[in-house]
Amino acid sequence: MRSSKTTDTRPAQSFVRRRALCVGSLLLTGGLALTGCATDVASTSAATSSSAASDSSSSTTADSTTNAETISSTTTEDTISSTAAAAEAFLATLSDEQREPVLYDFDDETKTTSWSNFPVTFVQRAGLNLPELTDEQKTAALEVLQALLSDEAYDTVSGIMGGDEYLHENSSTTEQSLGQYCIAFFGDPSDTSAFEVQFSGHHLGINATLDGATDAITFAPSHLGVQPAVYTDAFAFFDSLTVEQQATLTSGDVNMCAPGDTCDFTTGDGLTGADLTDEQKQLLLDLIANWSGMADEQTTADSRAKIKATLDDTVIAWSGETTYDMSTGGGISFSISGPDVYVAFQAQQGSAGADVEGVSTTGWGHVHTIYRDPTNDHANSVTQQAASGMGAPAGAPADGAAPGSTPSN
Repeated sequence: MRSSKTTDTRPAQSFVRRRALCVGSLLLTGGLALTGCATDVASTSAATSSSAASDSSSSTTADSTTNAETISSTTTEDTISSTAAAAEAFLATLSDEQREPVLYDFDDETKTTSWSNFPVTFVQRAGLNLPELTDEQKTAALEVLQALLSDEAYDTVSGIMGGDEYLHENSSTTEQSLGQYCIAFFGDPSDTSAFEVQFSGHHLGINATLDGATDAITFAPSHLGVQPAVYTDAFAFFDSLTVEQQATLTSGDVNMCAPGDTCDFTTGDGLTGADLTDEQKQLLLDLIANWSGMADEQTTADSRAKIKATLDDTVIAWSGETTYDMSTGGGISFSISGPDVYVAFQAQQGSAGADVEGVSTTGWGHVHTIYRDPTNDHANSVTQQAASGMGAPAGAPADGAAPGSTPSN
């Protein structure tokens, strides 16, 4: 279904609205945890704000919405219905030639190898790239995300996209794929059967499976990352712990399961959910909701209940700084690994060549995260496959650079 074509790196008009430049304002409750598209692509070069809102207390300063006013759904059924309708509306804007690389069979294993934390030029993404679309088509594509995501999650995704565009225009990076985002559907969009929305770029890989037959949505597996970033609330959970609990947490085994990796989801040692007070468990569930709770209230509640049921058997491990101070040290890494949830967060040690004078883009300022469900990746429609030999830890220092190459962000 897909064909290989030469990447076109000509500048394209930004599909994220501009506003006054606001650097380093990305606030993440848990922090955020990279392949050419199937068709010709053009990189986006536009300065925009790097800001996002998280699931709970974080706020946004980004203005990255499309022209349509969207009210978030409150039920799973509403989200599935509105997302299917938005997907059909987007497909209606495409020519027959454009529709072909966007639509895949629901059980096509391409969905398992076309999401990554590597640059778009390293691992091929499925679907059409937004910069090569008309303004009408770009708007329609983003309206699929607006229908799928809560307002907060859409702001987070917009901030990630804005951060990539900011780096493309303002940093020393040589990575030309920043600003490229591909959209594809696995299965026909419908409110009565299952389909998956895949939206993927350098620091973003959303795989959302929506099933109208079972009234269920899962975002596993997905990759959320950002650079530059500022985050503080990851320490809300850490700071709630006693000295003894913190010692157990930091002596544990932080594990990283990369996109495109099959993973055995070993938990290792660390602090378990059973070691926590009820209040601490709620803080941990709030943290996990940054990844599992990206849709409507019902879907978020259902996901939270599932994870909570096995929280006592979930292991949390932490490495790195124990006090939030971006002026020192090299950031943090943590993993949350249990029967029904896997989250890996890493503030990377290097900027991967994306340096901006006066802005922190390294260590604390360069974040990668992975979210997976050991029991339900891709809603069990396919088995996760290794991605073309390009697998790497979620926070590989070179940010996906090929062996022997110069990091390109």
